[in-house]
Amino acid sequence: MRYTTSAKLFAAGTALFAFTSPALALDGNDLVNKLNAALNAQNGMGIVAGSITVDGSDVTLADSRFELGNGQGNLPLGTIELEGVEEDTGAYTIETVTFDDIDITKENFVVTASDLSISNMRIPADNKGDTTDAVLSYEEAAAGPFEVKMDGKSIVSVGSSKMSTEVASDKKSMKFDVQVADIEADLSTIQDPQARQTVADLGITDIDGNMSMTGSWDVVPGTLALEEYAFDFANIGRLNMAFSLSGYTLDFMRAVNETAKKVEANANNEQAQQAAGLAMLGLIQQLSFNSAEIRFDDAGITTKALDVAAKQQGTTGDQLAQMIKAMAPMMLAQYNMPELQKALTEALNAYLDKPGSFTISAKPEKSVPVPTIMGAAMAAPNTIPQVLGVKVTAND
Repeated sequence: MRYTTSAKLFAAGTALFAFTSPALALDGNDLVNKLNAALNAQNGMGIVAGSITVDGSDVTLADSRFELGNGQGNLPLGTIELEGVEEDTGAYTIETVTFDDIDITKENFVVTASDLSISNMRIPADNKGDTTDAVLSYEEAAAGPFEVKMDGKSIVSVGSSKMSTEVASDKKSMKFDVQVADIEADLSTIQDPQARQTVADLGITDIDGNMSMTGSWDVVPGTLALEEYAFDFANIGRLNMAFSLSGYTLDFMRAVNETAKKVEANANNEQAQQAAGLAMLGLIQQLSFNSAEIRFDDAGITTKALDVAAKQQGTTGDQLAQMIKAMAPMMLAQYNMPELQKALTEALNAYLDKPGSFTISAKPEKSVPVPTIMGAAMAAPNTIPQVLGVKVTAND
């Protein structure tokens, strides 16, 4: 009886220990393999660890590197710490991922980056599903200061960057937000003498600003909407681009990745390259155009650019602006797009008179399939503005 009781206690204790210690079942190699699969790594590309250590729910990838594939070298990553790892039916969730600081020297260039981390990452069991569960996702990826130096002098630096994502509860859509702050670049380091002189004439010795991007992706119809992709620099201006298209589904992404793999695998085979190009063209025709916009808000660069260009031609900025206003209608007339010519001319005149904002947008009444756009471009290119609903405005 004592043996039976002891055996039951041992079995119960073992079961309880196994139940409360899922990290013992973690397979570090499987985790890395699935991470590379989620990254669509191919042809030798992907994360490679010198050693993988599992300690409870923590996984350490030591002497790691990211192989660029096809013999193109690698990017050293050092030690990658994955904490709070859990496996569930083949998928992995990771509370935090932290990286070593980057310090790379190559010839006269030095690249440094610090405070690199990712929180609440999810690695899919496979990438063949039809929801966001089939893609690599995370709540936030962040980086601290980043800098590139040449000959000991800083040429480009970033104060901080952060990307966050929010997956819908039904796992059929996600939102994303990217913020890059304190971007600085020293334009005096430009190598080309003519370009360096031009920026000097503009009175811009360096640039200082931010980048932001927001958008969403609805997985089932494949609606990818980039609501904002903006670069905002002091004394220059703010350039923002936005677009929306449909058909960018998971199946479309997989087909594009497979075609890319064939291109990489047959880099020296001309026939294979042509076949892949035709396949990619066919894939693009699965997409539909919803809308697009590009807008520039001036912060002083337009007047400076006119003055610099005018000086090179022996005139003034105001006189050059009047010349552009006079020549624009004649140049546009050859394209036989009277409505667009009128709108563009009016907007250009208003902007040159008082630089504020300049916007070109395209928003058709309903989504337009890419084949329709391609057909119009070949048969009647002058109808494109009507097909896409193109508008041009200034200072609005």
